[in-house]
Amino acid sequence: MTKNTTVDTTSLRTIFAECRQCGTCCTSYRKIALQPDEVEFIRKMGGHVGVDISLSQLRGKTMDELVAEARADGKVFMIHPDDRGCIFLEKRNDKHVCRIYHHRPRACRGFRCNMADSSFLALFGADSIFLLGQDRFGLPLARDKEVIR
Repeated sequence: MTKNTTVDTTSLRTIFAECRQCGTCCTSYRKIALQPDEVEFIRKMGGHVGVDISLSQLRGKTMDELVAEARADGKVFMIHPDDRGCIFLEKRNDKHVCRIYHHRPRACRGFRCNMADSSFLALFGADSIFLLGQDRFGLPLARDKEVIR
């Protein structure tokens, strides 16, 4: 039987937004979605910017056409070319810091460090996606959106 309890959302935001500077978020993902206004800055800072194109797409169109289509569709990414993670991540005194923290992409700003392991899932069940889920601008997911499993 499930018991309804009231949860202080301010406490949840504090718990899940607190960064431990472990670097996991910046080393776990190979590509980060960029907004059109972020692309040039990431390039200027030395980041790798690319689009998601498969080899099968090259059979019907040129690379330039595919890149233009991907950009028009907003499918531009900051790419981490190796398994070390983001090139803007630095380790200082056993802490990981972002060299462009105040200018990092919105996808990075929206990421929340959390405890989404099996114990957290067991505690909150299906509601965990709404507690931890963020849309691409860092806002909580709306409850009326369908959860894809």
